[in-house]
Amino acid sequence: MDTPFRSSPRIVKPEWIDFNGHLNMAYYSVLMDNAVDDAYTQIGFGPDYQKQGCTTYVAEFHICYIRELHEGAQTYCTFQLLDFDEKRFHTFTELWHEDGWLAATGEALTLHVDQSGPRVTPMPQSILSKLDAMKQAHSSLPFPDRAGRKIGLKK
Repeated sequence: MDTPFRSSPRIVKPEWIDFNGHLNMAYYSVLMDNAVDDAYTQIGFGPDYQKQGCTTYVAEFHICYIRELHEGAQTYCTFQLLDFDEKRFHTFTELWHEDGWLAATGEALTLHVDQSGPRVTPMPQSILSKLDAMKQAHSSLPFPDRAGRKIGLKK
């Protein structure tokens, strides 16, 4: 298992560029969300899992914008599992330009959901085992500096 997980490459599309000439803020999230799907296949989530009646919902997502991306930029994401319990997991994603500089970070709290409710429900042991293996693989990584931040004005 990769430490941290690294996604396949993604490209910044022309229709994602805003009137300021750079990637619109919403598409940083799209790039990270799509790249996380690569990691989800290792965990056992994805279209086949959803057909069994369960999926994941992101309950909270916090983005830090570090550097502008422009049309045609090649990007990839790294994905680090910070923690998990039987119903949720806490992750940290970094969006990188192919030249090696950091463009943005995303921190998420994700819920495991039984779609028949929908309601938050425990994950099966097969998924928990894969999350445990990923957490062990990522345990040597430092806790990200930007994780756990809050938004506010310092008084």
